[in-house]
Amino acid sequence: MPRLAAASLAGTAIEFYDFFVYGTAAALVLGPLFFPTFSPVAGTLAAFVTFGAGFVARPLGSVVFGHLGDRHGRRPVLVVSLLLTGASTVAVGCVPSYGTIGVAAPLLLLVLRFLQGLGLGGEWGGAVLLTAEHAPAGRRALWSSFPQVGPAVGFVLANGVMLALSAALSDTEFARWGWRVPFWVAGAPALAGLWLRSSLAESPRFLEIDDHARVPLVEVVRHHGRLVLLTAGALAIGYAVFYAVTTWSLAYATERLGVSRTVMLSCVMAAVVVKGALTPLMALLGDRYGRRPMCLTGCAACVLWMLPMVALLATGRPLLMFLGILGALIAFITMFAVIAAYLPELYETRVRCTGAAVGYNLGGVLGGALTPIVATALAERSGRVPWAVGVYLTGIGLVSLVCFALLPETRPVPVPAVEPATG
Repeated sequence: MPRLAAASLAGTAIEFYDFFVYGTAAALVLGPLFFPTFSPVAGTLAAFVTFGAGFVARPLGSVVFGHLGDRHGRRPVLVVSLLLTGASTVAVGCVPSYGTIGVAAPLLLLVLRFLQGLGLGGEWGGAVLLTAEHAPAGRRALWSSFPQVGPAVGFVLANGVMLALSAALSDTEFARWGWRVPFWVAGAPALAGLWLRSSLAESPRFLEIDDHARVPLVEVVRHHGRLVLLTAGALAIGYAVFYAVTTWSLAYATERLGVSRTVMLSCVMAAVVVKGALTPLMALLGDRYGRRPMCLTGCAACVLWMLPMVALLATGRPLLMFLGILGALIAFITMFAVIAAYLPELYETRVRCTGAAVGYNLGGVLGGALTPIVATALAERSGRVPWAVGVYLTGIGLVSLVCFALLPETRPVPVPAVEPATG
C-alpha cells in the first residue's frame, strides 16, 4: 500500500501541477498577452474563460477514461491521462502571444486547455480507484487520501516555480518569457510519472469482475443518475472554495488591492501546505467517524467562513489574508480528504470508474469553472470588500449542504471479533 499510495500521489501531483500552473498564469499574465485589446479586467475574465474550458472538458474526460477504466482496467487510465495532460501543458508554453499570431493565439490556448482538462478528468478516477480498491476497508479513507494530497503538492510546485521566477525576473522579462518556463519543465516529471505508473498492479476488484458493463455511462445514467447529480452538487462548494482562494484571490489581490505577486503567492502556498499536511489526519477521522459526517462538517464550515474570508482578504494585510485562505482550505479538506473513499463506495464495481469520476468532475464544472469568472465580475462591481463574492460562495455552500444531507453513509461496518450470542 505505501508504494501504491506514493505512485498515485506522484501522478496526481504531476497532473495537478499542469492544471494549476495554467490557473496561476491566467490570474497573473495571460490576459494582457493573449487578450491585449481588452481592458485589464476584461482580459483577466477572458483568461479565466480559457481556464474554465479545462473544467468543461473534465466530465467528458471522465466519460472517455471511465469507459476505459471500467472495460479494460484502472491502470491504463493512469498512463494515458498523464501522457495527454503532460503533452498539452508543455505545448501551452510554446504558444505565441496575440502580438505574434493574432487571434490564433487564444484559440490555441483554448484547445490545449481543453485537452488538459480531458486528461485530468480521467486521472482522478483512475488514481483514486486503484488505491481505494487495493486498500483494507478499515483504512480505505486513509490510503485513498494520498492521491488527494497530490493537488496540494502540484499547487505548491506550480506556484513555487512561478514565485521563484516572479522574484528573479523583472515584470517585463516575466511577461515576455518567464511565465512559459513552468509549462516547459512539466515534461520531465510527466515522463518520470509514466515510468513509475507503468509498473503498478491492476486493481484486484476490477480483476474479480466477470461481467463488465458494455456501456458504463448508460448504466450509470439509468441506475445511478440521481446519485451522480447529488454528488456533483455536493462537491461544487469544494471546487468553488478552492479556486476562489487559489485563483481568483490572486487576481483580486494583485489588481484591486495592489498586493505584490510574490506576497500573494506566498500566502496561498503556505495555506495549501497546511491543507496538504492535514489531509491524512482528516481521512483518519473519516475512517473513525464516517464519510458523511466529515463532509457535512466541512461543508457547514465553508458556509460559515465565506463572508469572514472575503473580509480578511480585503484588508490587504498578508497575515490576515493568510488566515482567511487557511480557514477556507481547512474547511475544504475536511470534506475532500474522505471523498476519494466516499465516491467509489457509492457505486457498484462494474461502473465505479465512470460513476465516481463523472460525479466528481461535474462538481468541478458547477463549482470550479464559473467561480473565478463570477467572482471577478462581482468583485469589480463591489467596493473594497467584495461581499457579493462571499454571498455567492455561501449560496453554493448551502446547495452542497443539502446534497450531502441526501447522500447515504458508506463507511464499512467492521465485522465483530466474536459473534453475539443468540437464542
